[in-house]
Amino acid sequence: MTPDSLKRLLESVGRGEVGADEAVEQLKHMPFADLGFAKVDHHRELRHGLAEVVYGEGKKPEQVVAIVNELVGRHGGALVTRLDERAGAEVASAVDGFRYNPMARVGRVGSRSGEASRRSVAVVTAGTSDQPVAEEAAETLDFLGIRIDRHSDVGVAGIHRLLASREAIGDASLAIVVAGMEGALPSVVGGLVDIPIIAVPTSIGYGASFGGLSALLAMLNSCAAGVTVVNIDNGFGAAVAAGLILRTAART
Repeated sequence: MTPDSLKRLLESVGRGEVGADEAVEQLKHMPFADLGFAKVDHHRELRHGLAEVVYGEGKKPEQVVAIVNELVGRHGGALVTRLDERAGAEVASAVDGFRYNPMARVGRVGSRSGEASRRSVAVVTAGTSDQPVAEEAAETLDFLGIRIDRHSDVGVAGIHRLLASREAIGDASLAIVVAGMEGALPSVVGGLVDIPIIAVPTSIGYGASFGGLSALLAMLNSCAAGVTVVNIDNGFGAAVAAGLILRTAART
């Protein structure tokens, strides 16, 4: 149940169009739906503003299908992250309108829209190898109804590529900056523009990168003020944080 649907129900009760018993019947299913193997949280959108998102890794395709159908039935859409290509194809064949992005490993039905959609997020990627994480962020932003401005392959090894995009990045409301290796790109971007930076370290790099740990530590130690860091390869988390920031800013 969404905030809007709850308001409509209460208004209908107030006008006498819906009886108390019928309202109770609708509300008793609001907190969660027990599917046996999963308890789908229908109350989350009321609390958090975003309905439950499905983490696909480790789930059987038929489990993902059941959860997605439950979410679509109650919320009109669903987002699935970390879904492998085989499972993505199976879910797409079973759920009408389900679209799968193999690079991002994200599948979705429908989207959200709202005040945040009037603003944009720059998704800035250091190298092509970092693109899957950036695409996870972009798919999530698009599901949230937020405009995306992509700037790909602008890592510090060829900093002139980044400088060519500096003005366009600065025109966005905030930037998600995705980088592996030594993780320097968010600090550089943070020193060039006056918008919030959400840094995403990736597990891309040679042996001493320790699966993204070097990039993570470099971003946490950024000398550019205002850089916030999420976990390694967590493009989804960066996008949700961006959505919350924009939604809060839209209230003022």
